[in-house]
Amino acid sequence: MRALRIVFFGTPEFALPTLDALVASPHSVVGVVSQPDRPRGRGQKTTSTPVKARAAKAGLPILQPERLKDPTFLHALAALAADLGVVVAYGRILTEDVLNTPRLGMVNVHASLLPKFRGAAPVHRAVIAGEAVTGVTIMRVVKALDAGPMLATMSRPIGIDESSADVERELARLGADVLQSTLDDLAAGRVIETPQDERQATYAPRLTKDDGIIDWEWPAERIHNLIRGLHPWPHAFAFLNGRRFILLRSTVVAGAQSAAAPGTIVQAAGDQLRVDTGDGVLQLKQVQVEGKRPMSAREFLAGHQIAPGARLGPSP
Repeated sequence: MRALRIVFFGTPEFALPTLDALVASPHSVVGVVSQPDRPRGRGQKTTSTPVKARAAKAGLPILQPERLKDPTFLHALAALAADLGVVVAYGRILTEDVLNTPRLGMVNVHASLLPKFRGAAPVHRAVIAGEAVTGVTIMRVVKALDAGPMLATMSRPIGIDESSADVERELARLGADVLQSTLDDLAAGRVIETPQDERQATYAPRLTKDDGIIDWEWPAERIHNLIRGLHPWPHAFAFLNGRRFILLRSTVVAGAQSAAAPGTIVQAAGDQLRVDTGDGVLQLKQVQVEGKRPMSAREFLAGHQIAPGARLGPSP
């Protein structure tokens, strides 16, 4: 097998297992491209992206262009003389000049079973939709969004109580593994590219805070899927006694039937914090009053006087 010269495009933690696997592989990572450093967190302190920090630790050349059309960046990218580009959650649509720079083009590790859930938030949207199975796809990068031919796929089940954070963590590792075998096939010239079925395509748009507003008329299962799908960000929320009430973990109470108005707290004792919905009962396991730390239901109830009959609503 001929070792490949690889330029890696990535930004968040999701990309780290693939970068680590490439660095440890027989292939050569000749450079890393990551988003520019931005102010982050409450203090708005400018920090390195996770990929930049890992690349610096490994002593790899790093490029952080503000504009992908910048001639200085394109010249530096070409100077790396990469055989192949590998993209994992870089966060920008790549230009034609960038796509054409590596000799063998560019491939992407995408966190869904394409053509389902193309776009920026595939893991979160799959969990919110109540999907039972997800996976990773290695695809060739083309100008159209996540529409390139597929080189390899691998699936995994989604547990009924798994959050997006749980699923994404596992898909990051799975994607790194699948990419390694795909690179071997590419280097040996035996990879098979399968076109996507456009008729089956669905989209996973970027998340916003407004995605977290709960309608308690929904069935308990749908609300549960929203809560776990929006964890760790931007979180599902309601309002309780005029304050924003963030819902972090939940479970559907098996066999329980709704008896009160949707959004009514029907049990609030010990570790049982249960809410009626449009269909079924939802148990809240971890919550957070805005501005406070996350708490288990037991901790929350120990410090707050909440009586059955209190209502959770979509606004203060």
